[in-house]
Parts: sequence; C-alpha cells; structure tokens
Amino acid sequence: MELFDSLKQKITGKNKTIVFPEGEDPRVLGAASRLAADGLIKVIVLGNQADVETTATNHAIDLAPITLIDPATIPADQHKEMLDALVARRKGKNTPEQAAKMLEDPNYIGTMMVYMGQADGMVSGAVHATGDTVRPALQIIKTKEGVRRISGAFIMQKGDERYVFADCAINIELDAAGMAEVAVESAQTAKVFDIDPKVALLSFSTKGSAKGDMVTKVQEATKIAHETAPDLPVDGELQFDAAFVPSVAAQKAPGSKVAGHANVFVFPELQSGNIGYKIAQRFGGFEAIGPILQGLNKPVSDLSRGCNEEDVYKVAIITAAESIK
Repeated sequence: MELFDSLKQKITGKNKTIVFPEGEDPRVLGAASRLAADGLIKVIVLGNQADVETTATNHAIDLAPITLIDPATIPADQHKEMLDALVARRKGKNTPEQAAKMLEDPNYIGTMMVYMGQADGMVSGAVHATGDTVRPALQIIKTKEGVRRISGAFIMQKGDERYVFADCAINIELDAAGMAEVAVESAQTAKVFDIDPKVALLSFSTKGSAKGDMVTKVQEATKIAHETAPDLPVDGELQFDAAFVPSVAAQKAPGSKVAGHANVFVFPELQSGNIGYKIAQRFGGFEAIGPILQGLNKPVSDLSRGCNEEDVYKVAIITAAESIK
C-alpha cells in the first residue's frame, strides 16, 4: 500500500486533533482545511481572526471545517488555566509574568494545548525557525522517559522502497549513548510507517576494518543499543554498502542479521546524515519526508519554511499517526 494511503487508513476514525499555530499562512490554512474536509483529523488553527479570514478569502479556502482560535480572545479563565499549567510545568524556571509573555507566542499556546490534552500533536515551522518550534516542545512536552535528546529522522521513499535516515536534522554531534538512543527511536519511527526495522549504525569502517575514535564510538553505540533493545535487529559498525548490498555484506559482515538488509540507517553525526539524505534525494530521486522529531512524549513536527501546502498536509498526517499508541 502506498505510504500515505496506509497512514490515512491508520488515522481515519481515530478523532485525532492537530493544532497549527501559523493560521495566517495560506499553505498552512489550505492544508488544514483539506485535512478537516477529508475527515482525516480534527483541526485547530491559531491566528488573528481577521487575518485568517482575509487569507481564506484571498485563497478561496473554506474555514467551515476548521476550529479557529484567536489567541487574543481566549477567555480569561482558559488563559489562566493554561498559564497556571505552564508555570507548574516549568517548576520555578519561569515566573508567572515570564510565562504570560511566553503565551503571547502561538507556538507556546499550541504546545500547551498538546501538553494539556486539547490536541494530540502540533505542526509548525512554515513561518517560524526550527528553534521556535522545538524550544517550547522541549520545555513543556519534554523527552520520553529514558530519552536524553530529540533527533530528526527522514523517511526516504521511492516507489516500493522505504527507509529511515537519522539523525539528519538536530544533533550536530552524538556520543555513543546518543547514537544508540537515536537507533532505538528510529526503529520506533520505522514501525509507524510499516517498516519492519533492521537498524544499521553507519561508519567508514565495517567490523574493525579501520581504527580510530570515530569507529570506536559506533562500536560502543551498537553495544549500548543491543543492551537497551535486545530484541531489535541492530548492527554496526557498518559501511553503507555493507549495510545495504547483500553481496558486499556477505564479504564484509558475514553472519550479520542486518548487513545487506538494513532499512534504518543511523549516521554517526549530523554532517554525514544531512549530506547523506540530500544525496539520496537529489541523485537517487528519493522523496525525503520530514524531518520527523523523535523522542518527545507527544508528537510535534517542524516544517521547512520552504514547504508547500502538500508538505503541510502530509506532515500533519504523519503527526496524527505518531500520536496513535
């Protein structure tokens, strides 16, 4: 089944609610209207009511299926409830006055709605920088128990081929524990997309063919991943060809349950991950879907500011699918 047909099937009838803090943007508003009209999710859009209505008029967007909330007109009792919850969540790190200032930002309002159970996930980033989307998520939703960091994965798709690449978006450097953590989280992401994960921890070395601190890190990460998730098929250190090509795997990593069959690729640091997915995208003709933020207690998705309406539509579907336990 085509990826998004499968995801649509997963979320239909689940009554998932996604909040979009950038309601004045026509790409976001158009996608939100389509999602609601298609009956895939319930939609909450945040934005100045007059500006949102003007955008809708100028772009022939139907607002009827959307729940529009103007942050400036949130009832006082609801605002106080959100403010009190934010102050409590920040555990003394912000005063009520500082928290009130934070809630002037629609990303903080949207994140609080997810935290308070008023929405199942949030999609932002069409207008805001990555930090503006990620910071509230880290401060409020926070990482899952046992997870120290978030990471960014891409689903790489072409025809019937479907793979996960990570971390390609967030962590500039990863230590061994961090790389192992990304491996385990990426396997969970793979399952959302109907990929039975076989995880390769990548290096310029395969099974000791080269030496150095960078190789040792990947070897240690593999050991930690095995200890953390003993039932997960994961192996390293593997060069990409050993991870992907069966004939090369037979020579370089005989006996490996992952080598030659990997579909989840974990890069040792951001530079190689970012370069790798863009090469696959531009040279290999793969569609790069993401980044998908991994490791949070509840899903928050960060769009590219160069996204189009279809990108917003697809990322919202992914976010809703991620929220299904």
